[in-house]
Amino acid sequence: MNFKLTLFTLLFSIVGFAQSETTGKIKTVVVTNYELGYALHKPASTKDKKPLVVFISGDGEKGTDIEKVKINGPLKYLKTHQLDAYVLAPQCKEDENWNIESIHELILKIQKENKIDSQRIYVTGLSSGGWAAWNLALSYPDMFAAIVPISGFVDLIEMESACKIANIPTRIFHGLLDDVVKVDYAISIYKELKKCNAKDVQLTIFDDAGHDSWTRVYDNPEIYDWMFKQIKKNTNK
Repeated sequence: MNFKLTLFTLLFSIVGFAQSETTGKIKTVVVTNYELGYALHKPASTKDKKPLVVFISGDGEKGTDIEKVKINGPLKYLKTHQLDAYVLAPQCKEDENWNIESIHELILKIQKENKIDSQRIYVTGLSSGGWAAWNLALSYPDMFAAIVPISGFVDLIEMESACKIANIPTRIFHGLLDDVVKVDYAISIYKELKKCNAKDVQLTIFDDAGHDSWTRVYDNPEIYDWMFKQIKKNTNK
């Protein structure tokens, strides 16, 4: 009995010592194809460099019918008014979410193909487009002269990076009665920016507005007048 136990222990020890471990590295590249439709309004005169307003719409404007991006926002305003600026409106596909890198690439393409004043590029968006506006500015803070998010939410991890955009003039709008995106998001990011000593950030909460707090903002010429007065500082472009 003792002999069998000793033999078993010896065999187990031999097998145990025979085990080995290897380590290594592998480099991979994952490529995702992302198609982005867009509408681009050009000013009456394109001889000189003009500002660019990047408008990012919400989930209701998703799809492949580009006319949807003209339902709300600056392109709706342009149906009855004039703006001496380029207005770019990307469109997200129905079954996809906003891809920040793709929007950035689109802006670079529009800059390359048109006479855009690189010191006067503005980003604004509503609902999920408000989320994209925040994330675009946080990802590329050196690109924008002003930010105007409306009824948008902010990821908590992104909120921790608020100081990266503290120097960009920002106007935040939200409806107190919004039951789609809680007003708490707007209040929280505003507080974070103020902690970073943001000099030019304002939060407007409409007491009587639900999720649609954007109509009164985009239909008013004041927001465009304010944007066009903002000029990006400390740029070599």
